[in-house]
Amino acid sequence: MKKSIVLFLIICATFLCNLTVNADTSSPKLLTGSVTEIPKSFFGLWRVSSKLIETDSPAIFQENNIDLWNLSRVGDVITLSNPFNGASATVTVDSIDNKYIVFTKTGKYGSKILTDTVNIDLSEESFEGVDLIKLETYSDVSGKIVKTETAKYSIKGEKIAGKCRLE
Repeated sequence: MKKSIVLFLIICATFLCNLTVNADTSSPKLLTGSVTEIPKSFFGLWRVSSKLIETDSPAIFQENNIDLWNLSRVGDVITLSNPFNGASATVTVDSIDNKYIVFTKTGKYGSKILTDTVNIDLSEESFEGVDLIKLETYSDVSGKIVKTETAKYSIKGEKIAGKCRLE
């Protein structure tokens, strides 16, 4: 039971609830595409609601969540931070097709690595999409993956602050 609670708290720290966790940012990932390709409306403060679609670990992942995402850029590095809990992670933009954006963020938490792959369709002041979450637990002895847990969420974002004009 205690392990389930600890794992639940780790999942929540990926911006799905109010915990303070610092993602491993020792080697920031740079944008894979050109910074000019990313619509300016992508950046800003978002109210994000998520609803669990499917999971192989129902005891770990919450059904519904409300959160805040602040997407910002300094140079070629994009950061997703949570103003409620102080958590922050570097984002890699995997692809951009018009207003359809795919990005990934990864955080290391002890012997676990959490990867979010977010696919969104951006409109004027909102977005809709999915968040695919993968939590890998590594062996302290061999360093190999001993367990993988996944979840798929439908997500909706509403712009709270920042530039809202599509470009």
